[in-house]
Order: sequence, then C-alpha cells, then structure tokens
Amino acid sequence: MLQPGDLKVLQLEMNPDPVREGQWLNFQAAVSNLSRHSGRVNLFIKDRDEVVAAVYDVALRPGDNRIAFPQTKYRFQRHEYCFTVEVDIERTRRLIDVAKEFCARRTYQGWSMTVPRMGPLFVEDLDIYPDPVSPGQEVRFRARLRNDGSPVRANLRIQDRDQVVAQLNEVLLPHGAFDFFFPFTRYQFQRFDHCFTVIVDVERTPYRVDAAREFCARPFGWSLKP
Repeated sequence: MLQPGDLKVLQLEMNPDPVREGQWLNFQAAVSNLSRHSGRVNLFIKDRDEVVAAVYDVALRPGDNRIAFPQTKYRFQRHEYCFTVEVDIERTRRLIDVAKEFCARRTYQGWSMTVPRMGPLFVEDLDIYPDPVSPGQEVRFRARLRNDGSPVRANLRIQDRDQVVAQLNEVLLPHGAFDFFFPFTRYQFQRFDHCFTVIVDVERTPYRVDAAREFCARPFGWSLKP
C-alpha cells in the first residue's frame, strides 16, 4: 500500500509566473513515488493552514508523476509565500517531503517562484551631491544599501516615479551595508516634489527596495536632507 513517506515533491511551479494580484493561476507539481505501489490520492497545496489548490482522486504511479492543479485566484497579500504539499491517503492527511523550499516572492512585476532568493535589502540612506541642487546643475546620487542576505550581483537604478534617474550595472551587493555611487546626471527638477525609489534588478526581475524613510526633494533648494 502507498504511504506518505514514499512520496517526495521534486518541483512546484505556477503559471503564469510572475502572477499579479487578481490573475487566475494554476500550479503544477512533480511528485516522486519511491515505492513499487500505485495509489489514488488527494493532494493539497497549502500556505500555512490555508488550502491554495487541490486535486482529488489522482493516480500516483511508481516513479515521477506530473500533477496539474485546477486554476485558482489565490490572494497574495504578504511579501513571501512558502507552500507545502499535503497528501490524503484513505482519509489520512500528511505533509509530503519536499526537495527544496517552494516560495513565491513579491517582485516588481508580481509574485514569482523562479526568482533567486535574496535579501532582505534595505535603503538606509540616499543623498545627492551637491545638496541643495540648483536648476541645471549636475548631480550625483549615493545610496547606502544593507543586504541582510546572501551576496548577489544586480543592476541598480534610482527612479522618480517611472522615470529612471541614474543607474549602475552589474554591481555586487555583498552581505552588510555599503555605499553605492551613481554617475553624474543632469536630472531636471521641475515638479513640486521628486520622491526617489531604489530598484534592484536581479536576472531581469526588478525589486523595489524598502527604505528607512521617504527620500523626496522639494523646492527651496531641492534637497534630500531630512
């Protein structure tokens, strides 16, 4: 008879990836049956105690099995979701062992299960030189970033709404806090205020980095000082 200990989740994917809030998506799982026995089971993808998707009365044969789950509109609200898979064999439910952690992480384009794990990243400070800025003057930005995760290579850019103000390509973000100096630019300060964000782009996936405070330059000298 097939037992929960005979099963292992090798892969868990979602489509589309990334997925935006309110989009329909479906999960696919690769489940390995290490026993010599086949069995019909119910499978549940769970986020903590909540069932995200389920399939019923599916056959798991010896070897690797590809399981497609029905479409769902799961509501993503947190920064990260790590999923588990539960099996129901003859009304006994147990978690299945997994080959790795399967997590959906929030990116600039939506939630994704394919992005590399990084961070958490944090903008400790952002300033400009000179400060205050005069109209038409060349300016240079300095961002102090703290990486509390593993080192990662990325592109950095500073944005004012959707407009790119300055960028650095192929820089290493080591573990810890470091200053990054962007090239000089003649960015035009024209509106009442300009509020800047730092975007980290890893493998073509952009992330908006959380900041210690709002970094806005306003008239009367165009300054980023608090």
